[in-house]
Amino acid sequence: MSHKHLVEGPRHALVHNLPLIAAGLVVLLMLSVMLAVSIGAVGIPLDLVWSVVLNHLFPGSVEQSWSAGRDNIVWEVRLPRVILGALVGASLALVGSALQSVTRNPLADPHLLGISSGAALGAIIVLLHTGMFLGLVTLPIFAFVGALVTTAIVVGVANFANATNASRLVLTGVAVSFVITSLGSLGIFLGDPRAAHTVIFWMLGGLGLAQWVQLPYPLLALVACGAYLMVNARNFNAMTLGDESATTLGLPAGRFRMVVFIVCAVLTGAAVAFSGIISFVGLMIPHLVRLAVGGDYRRVLPLSALVGAIFLVLADMVARIIIPPLDMPIGIITGLVGGVFFIALMRRNGRLG
Repeated sequence: MSHKHLVEGPRHALVHNLPLIAAGLVVLLMLSVMLAVSIGAVGIPLDLVWSVVLNHLFPGSVEQSWSAGRDNIVWEVRLPRVILGALVGASLALVGSALQSVTRNPLADPHLLGISSGAALGAIIVLLHTGMFLGLVTLPIFAFVGALVTTAIVVGVANFANATNASRLVLTGVAVSFVITSLGSLGIFLGDPRAAHTVIFWMLGGLGLAQWVQLPYPLLALVACGAYLMVNARNFNAMTLGDESATTLGLPAGRFRMVVFIVCAVLTGAAVAFSGIISFVGLMIPHLVRLAVGGDYRRVLPLSALVGAIFLVLADMVARIIIPPLDMPIGIITGLVGGVFFIALMRRNGRLG
């Protein structure tokens, strides 16, 4: 039996059990969230985690037998952090899936078009130059605006240079990304050296500043933008065939690609504004999902969102416990895992010929 049949057999079985797989991933996500809340510098039993959460959702439903300190750790510190991780992981995985289709570039991810560079520039301006003059919301607002402005520049330059096809648009994004990154480096060079470490930590990614009041923004972006991407799953399938084939099928490829870029910019900006730059999630997760269930975007998009959420929740848990009491930037964990994954993937594809 050929290698192809050995691969397609299990994949065929997975495709026909998609509802069961999705349900299993939802359960796994819930278990991962509770486990991540339980584990940390101060361990909290799972049953106590459930009791604290239920008591906050339904006051008086559980007799309170735990200290105020543990209540604060579960509800105010860890739970919003873990939920933010799930939202960011799902968002980045969705963006990576969408961009890999419309650019037909297997290395496309949320950072490809300078979106994250723009967010980083906004954060650098706040952390090193203006300060938090709007309170705690200053940083995410500037990061989000930076992401959107960078996207507008990429789209404007692409239209000016008539670079609306996939490859030229990617090159435009890379060029703009270099310019924005250079401006960010200049901002660090001219800023207060004593505050530079805060910028570095943000650029390596982290969920330690998560608060309940922040969660509606990435959640709203994920629901709205994710719904648009999933409704257009068939169009993503058409885009993987090339612009000419997509146009033959009645899809205006250039216009659809631009809309997807803007939607992905909003989704990425809302994610990195609160988490910093987290690498490899949007690049790695779609490959992993396609390896399991094939390339149909009606399956790839929702499963990528679930797997991305699970992965980032678990990665953040590892980042918190690997060198206690220090909180390692989560980007280090995702970069290590992502790099090893791609080396293994290349080796596997080489064996399969």
